[in-house]
Amino acid sequence: MATPITMPKLGLSMKTGKVNKWLKSEGDRVKKGEFIVEISTEKITNKVASKVEGVLLKIVAPKNSVLPVGALLCVIGEPNENIDSIIANAAALGSTAPRAAAAGGSSNSVKTPEAMERIKISPAARKLAEENGIDYSQITGTGPEGRITKEDVEKAIEEGVGLEYADDRQTLEVIPYEGMRRVIGENMARSSSSNAMVAHHVRVDISGIFSMRAAINAGVPEKEKISMTAIITKAVARAHEVNPCLNASLVGDEIRVWKDINIGMAVAIPGGLVVPVIRDAHLKRLKEVNKEIADLAKRARRNKLGPDDMSGGTFTITNLGSYGSVDFFTPIINPPETAILGLGRTVEQPAVVDGQIVVRPMMGLSLVFDHRVVDGAPAAEWLALLIRMIENPTTIFI
Repeated sequence: MATPITMPKLGLSMKTGKVNKWLKSEGDRVKKGEFIVEISTEKITNKVASKVEGVLLKIVAPKNSVLPVGALLCVIGEPNENIDSIIANAAALGSTAPRAAAAGGSSNSVKTPEAMERIKISPAARKLAEENGIDYSQITGTGPEGRITKEDVEKAIEEGVGLEYADDRQTLEVIPYEGMRRVIGENMARSSSSNAMVAHHVRVDISGIFSMRAAINAGVPEKEKISMTAIITKAVARAHEVNPCLNASLVGDEIRVWKDINIGMAVAIPGGLVVPVIRDAHLKRLKEVNKEIADLAKRARRNKLGPDDMSGGTFTITNLGSYGSVDFFTPIINPPETAILGLGRTVEQPAVVDGQIVVRPMMGLSLVFDHRVVDGAPAAEWLALLIRMIENPTTIFI
């Protein structure tokens, strides 16, 4: 009996999923539990396994299409089995018309000469486009009945729209812009274009945290030692308790300041970046936060995180300090959050303490926030509070 395979719901907030690539082709025999397609949401990339054993009779959703949860992806059954009723039922429910994942449709679409000839464009505009290597199918015409004019092409040349690059450079490697890489790129571009991002940069003395961490970890087994990240996370959570201005989101016409303090931790994995969330970080003991960070990072690198592990964040921390090359940077806000904190490297530098010049370990902090939600002064106040807690770490736990 033929079995429809539909877009699964991978999390409470998931509404649509994108088909990254098919792992099987039509006509292939698949086993029950064998992965057949890779899909992604805004949060995660997952592989979908077959519920049954059989032959992949029909792929309904092409690569790069975006479909709602429950939409038909493919049909698995036995050779020559009639699947017309399954396709018809899916069509009746409106779940067999996937849309393109990005403006302009699939990146694999090919424009034939016949299709180009059907585009309404003036002879002068066509000549100008061809001379400048412009794909005029990507230009919106402003002339009568949408006709592309010479002025439209001139504007496209100025803005770099529809450029077709002729490149004779040798290629070392070709990496498909798809899957997690594409999701990250699209989310970051969307965040950059929709947020009014402002950055504050400052160095902070972390000698107090070093001393406290050494005392806490004395005699403790290596796998249980408290990390710097855990202490910084508790400091951020405590700062939000005292001053919640950055623990907020812009939702429609409302700025919502959240009671929950859920700290996302950016984790680099092969081919991308994921942000698992420590929920209620302000309510958890340092030891609990430390253990949860280690567990989430481990599962992230093994691709074992679920969508719910990466949802509900109210603020994100991203750490480039371990690479030893970055003092300050400008991380992109993780929507719909209002701010993100970047941690740079720690470098021993001269500092003035009680009128004396001494050498202290100084770490770079980069706070990026959405100016639509928070002004520069309140953000600076929050950052000053965090600095005081980091430089006097016992205050984190008071």
